[in-house]
Amino acid sequence: MQPLDVVKTRLQLQSSTSGPLHYSSLTDVFRKMYTMEGPLSFYKGILPPIMADTPKRAVKFFAFEQFKKFFAYGTASPTAFGLTMAGLCAGILEGFIINPFEVVKIQLQADRNTFKTQKSTFATAREIVKEGGFGDRGLNKALTSTLFRHGIFNMVYFSFYHNVKDIIPKSEDARLDFFRRFVIGLMAGVIGSAMNIPSDVAKSRIQGPQPVPGQVKYHGCFRTIKIVYTEEG
Repeated sequence: MQPLDVVKTRLQLQSSTSGPLHYSSLTDVFRKMYTMEGPLSFYKGILPPIMADTPKRAVKFFAFEQFKKFFAYGTASPTAFGLTMAGLCAGILEGFIINPFEVVKIQLQADRNTFKTQKSTFATAREIVKEGGFGDRGLNKALTSTLFRHGIFNMVYFSFYHNVKDIIPKSEDARLDFFRRFVIGLMAGVIGSAMNIPSDVAKSRIQGPQPVPGQVKYHGCFRTIKIVYTEEG
């Protein structure tokens, strides 16, 4: 998923609608990045997600199962509301773990140098810590936006998947049942992504380079969303 994630970040970071570095569409991003930065540019920031993926997934799914039991309130299975709350809480925990990695990843993805000439992941992380420390100006920048992004996505994803899966009858044909679960999972992911994208844009704006060096324009999840809405619609 990394090439699409890099492209997503580039589109989220641009606020201007003109200039030679402006991207007009998904294909335009691919074309300009390939031409100006090389094919490896689509894998900028690949190391932080790889490093974070195992603990992130482990915590998310383990936490979801535990919260599912908690919100079942002693019954055999949780209600639709219980599944929703379990997904929300699991997503928030996931957000706490993933945020420092996301800060480094966004910085690497925003860099317009070629893959070979840009700073390494660890050099970028050291620079972030040196300039901003481990708090909300450094490795935990945009934590609120990340918590909202993961909380909303997992709330929608787990709730939709588990509730709809129980509504649509299971097929005796293993291939048909796989297709049933695949389609439900796909729909859950699409809806979850559509719901969490405002907080994701805010996260990218806060964690990425500010429009004017030395001036902090984007800070605070809701403040950033308001600025983007006012200036760009």
